[in-house]
Amino acid sequence: MKQISKILVPTDLSEHSRRALSYGCWLAAEERATLFILHVANEFNGWEYFSDDLPLAPLNGGPWPADRILSEAGLDLTNFLQPSMAELEKAPRASKRVLFGAVAQQIAAVAEEEKADLIIMSPRRDRKLRHVFFGSVTDTVTRISPCPVLSVAGQLPSKPWRGRFAPLYLPWPRRKIAAV
Repeated sequence: MKQISKILVPTDLSEHSRRALSYGCWLAAEERATLFILHVANEFNGWEYFSDDLPLAPLNGGPWPADRILSEAGLDLTNFLQPSMAELEKAPRASKRVLFGAVAQQIAAVAEEEKADLIIMSPRRDRKLRHVFFGSVTDTVTRISPCPVLSVAGQLPSKPWRGRFAPLYLPWPRRKIAAV
């Protein structure tokens, strides 16, 4: 079996990606691997909808320059990693990186550039119409990645099933309503 020496954990600064980060820190500590934390900012993060020059005009702002987007994304990533510092200290080596561009393509490019052995991601579970037409970032990264992608998903809450389909399949006695 191949030794895992470099682990890439892309994050979108959500609670879903915090689960992947936690698992990546644990696996890096177990395997004595280097942990790379990647955040990809895109052009939608840098659009200013409100300007101080004209406070009453709606949507009078404009896009930020790329260096400002990267610096803001770096600060956001630092704030995101702050609660996980105890877990990050267990990994032998950890580094973070912020890039600008298309998310899935940048994740695959960094994995190839850094020669990562594993990418750990945590997909979102909301299956909406957008997912049907475009797929998810995790799906795209899994298809174009040069290395294996581990998808860490949380448990789904159990749905109440009793009383829906059970009477059709399970012949337990039902409560009888008294006729008056």
